[in-house]
Amino acid sequence: MASSSSYNPPCAACKFLRRKCMRGCIFAPYFPPEEPQKFANVHKIFGASNVAKLLNELLPHQRDDAVNSLAYEAEARVRDPVYGCVSAISFLQRQVERLQKELDAANDLIRFACNEFPAVGMQPTAAPQAVMVAEQRPVELNGRIGNERGGGRFYQTPGVPFPYSNDIYNPNGGGLMDGSN
Repeated sequence: MASSSSYNPPCAACKFLRRKCMRGCIFAPYFPPEEPQKFANVHKIFGASNVAKLLNELLPHQRDDAVNSLAYEAEARVRDPVYGCVSAISFLQRQVERLQKELDAANDLIRFACNEFPAVGMQPTAAPQAVMVAEQRPVELNGRIGNERGGGRFYQTPGVPFPYSNDIYNPNGGGLMDGSN
């Protein structure tokens, strides 16, 4: 004769530990039966009793984040036993530094191009600085001439529009012209 009670499979932790999953099992909400490898990694690195102690000490709303962190670190330790997730963090930090250097180089190129050819479509001449300064006049932007760092003035050739809006880019100072840099 079949039992009228419904069968609930044990959580991944209880199944791994070969014990009966009781009502109120501390592992059940965080290690579902569909993810046995998650608990296997956590158990291998941290041990079931340490994880149980940790979860019992935390408030219920903090447990999910703690289990996710433990599972991430355990998986990283399985892949790299010495450094764990620190190797991934180091890799990402080096990548950010490399991309920042590339961005700085691109900004330098833009700054150089803006200083060489201040107006859109203007072709370089034999002596671009001497010719341009003779034909140009200072331009007042946001109530001031030049930038607040004291790094030069903005010049505009008569009849040629200034290529950048007032609050986007400062070709001489390397930052925003609204003073928010």
